[in-house]
Amino acid sequence: MTHVQLTWIEKRIEHWIRFGRIAKDEIVDRRRRIVSFRPGGIFAFVRWSANDYGTVSSRIGIVRAVGADEPFTTLPCVQPGGDILLSIEGWPKVSQVLGHIDAVDSAGVDPCDAAPDHWRHVHNRIAAGHQPRAYTMERHRAWLKRREIEG
Repeated sequence: MTHVQLTWIEKRIEHWIRFGRIAKDEIVDRRRRIVSFRPGGIFAFVRWSANDYGTVSSRIGIVRAVGADEPFTTLPCVQPGGDILLSIEGWPKVSQVLGHIDAVDSAGVDPCDAAPDHWRHVHNRIAAGHQPRAYTMERHRAWLKRREIEG
């Protein structure tokens, strides 16, 4: 399984999972917990930190949990790592991704069930300063059919 360490120190360090099917949730102490995802599960991991003068860092990663024999990319707080589908820095862009996740949700699709290629598309479009295409039920049905054919 892929393990993600979440830390919450109010107005200093805030790590949270925006979406994903958590297989295991372990509370370490009142500020830390570890959540785990099964191989193949997709989740969004948000990391935000600040100091006395304001926000220092805002990041979001959409990651596919990998199996024991799969290659992976390392990511802070994620053990062992994962297949990174999207990685965005800076609050304006992170906010844009969060808005896109909300749009996928409101289209009637659980974001962790959306096509992995769509999250790559969102990463590339936002990184290039463009608006990502909407993820519709029609696109989702096409993804489900493609997955069924590929086996």
